[in-house]
Amino acid sequence: MAKLARANSDATLWHQATQDVKPLAPHKQPAAKPLAELPPPMPRTPSPGGAPSQAPTLNRFAGIDRANAERLKRGQHKIEARLDLHGMTQDEAHRVLLGFIRAARAAGKRCVLVITGRGRLGGGVLKAAVPRWFDEADFRPHLLAVASAQPRDGGAGALYVMLRRNATNPDR
Repeated sequence: MAKLARANSDATLWHQATQDVKPLAPHKQPAAKPLAELPPPMPRTPSPGGAPSQAPTLNRFAGIDRANAERLKRGQHKIEARLDLHGMTQDEAHRVLLGFIRAARAAGKRCVLVITGRGRLGGGVLKAAVPRWFDEADFRPHLLAVASAQPRDGGAGALYVMLRRNATNPDR
């Protein structure tokens, strides 16, 4: 019986609260712009080396098996060489990085660490540029895999790079 009295009381209160409520007028949506009025898409800016810029591609493992990919991601491969790009301009960093990758591969090194730095507030120019550079024709023949480094090796401001075996020294 208490529930019925309460239900009637609630209904009465609701009716009193909503008796002077009026529906809103239908909301008019602005007309969509015709395609001809839309601004043209932003052109891609070429990175040093002429390739169009794209979003950085990290953690690529197309050239190695799953076990080696996991070892690379976990930082379990021995780092045989390091390159720190801090303080360099993009052009200088690109040139130095390409020389470093070529020299490391020629020396038979398999896993190297490239330190880009994080940049201010995580938006580092080199941090974004290096993965794009790795997609360029000059770098591709030298690389097997790329992964973000573990915190002990630089974390988000560094990359592990697995190099292809040197054709002149296939035993290594």
